[in-house]
Amino acid sequence: MAAPSWIQSLLNHRKNVLASMHMKCVSTRLRKYGLRFDDLFDPMEDMDIKEALRRLPREVVDARHQRLLRAMDLSMKHQYLPDDLQAKQTPFRSYLHDMISLIKKEKAEREALGALPLYQRTIP
Repeated sequence: MAAPSWIQSLLNHRKNVLASMHMKCVSTRLRKYGLRFDDLFDPMEDMDIKEALRRLPREVVDARHQRLLRAMDLSMKHQYLPDDLQAKQTPFRSYLHDMISLIKKEKAEREALGALPLYQRTIP
């Protein structure tokens, strides 16, 4: 279900000054550690994200893992990336969004056809 237009305009960073300020703040904090916004999604929390990461090419998943390890290392050392490396970062370049939307479409199609889900969360 799509959000009403007033909510979309409220969240649009091109139309709302506060959304633009928030996006700039998030971008700055991600650049300090060399992360992308998609790196913040937790595969343990959402099974769709876990499936999307499984379907991505190995190089993309390895790059994500390296970014997360570097960010944890910098955080533990109470340091940030050097300024020249921060300038090269692209925090909002998505690599996971297209795969997640494809998985959600497949999931909706399976439910519409009455098929069993591909995966279910189980409690150990």
